[in-house]
Amino acid sequence: MVEVSFDQLQGWIVAFLWPFARITAFMAVSPLWGHSSVPNQAKVGLAALVTLVVAPLLPPLPDVPVVSWAGIGILVEQIVVGLAIGFVMHLVYAAVQAAGEFIGLQMGLGFASFFDAASGTNIMVLSRILYMITLLMFLAFNGHLMVLEVLVMSFQTLPIGLGGFNPNAFEMIARYAGTVFASGMLLALPVVGALLIINLGLGILNRSAPQLTVFNIGFPTSLTVGLVLMMVLMTDLGRFLQSLFSQGVNFMQGLIELMAPLGG
Repeated sequence: MVEVSFDQLQGWIVAFLWPFARITAFMAVSPLWGHSSVPNQAKVGLAALVTLVVAPLLPPLPDVPVVSWAGIGILVEQIVVGLAIGFVMHLVYAAVQAAGEFIGLQMGLGFASFFDAASGTNIMVLSRILYMITLLMFLAFNGHLMVLEVLVMSFQTLPIGLGGFNPNAFEMIARYAGTVFASGMLLALPVVGALLIINLGLGILNRSAPQLTVFNIGFPTSLTVGLVLMMVLMTDLGRFLQSLFSQGVNFMQGLIELMAPLGG
């Protein structure tokens, strides 16, 4: 008969539970695995599978009982690390959605929106289309593998039982949120700039010839030109998204290094 002592059982639980908490928190907020269309059972199962693969490669774990205040603190610590890493990729996708919002408003598609179960709000159709294209490009560039590699390597930089974080890391995340506006505007600027010139021209035409019904020709013109410019924009979208993904992964690595406590 195989006998298992309490210490062995404790070691197995610790080796699985704490890395499982970090990986599960990451997948809960990351755009690809945390999407509402992915069943929760699939998220938990994938997190458990990754944990079983990663667990033998982890550095020595602290000798702390799971059912204790110190064990609960370590569990919370792993959840915070996973949420921070996953939130970075969420900001990358939010930049693309912001570009879709900018373009849609300028094209006159502000009314074309629907309820998004993932975010719980109404989003424009154009933002949804760009979001799905970004997901597919992320898989095509093997971004999911790179992000998982960064997550696994985080156990070396931020070992379990770290005991605290550098508060400057959370300020770094807040500053990186500016990427949502900056990158989104850079992506939308060619289309928004051209449509703005068209709207200015229609405004001047309305002042010079008031008898013309500018509203009847303004919307079809903006919509047609916007669709043509979107076709042109799609030819260079892959290069922009590749640069955006690389920036996000590099920031994720820098964030993990910065999260280490100052005294560590």
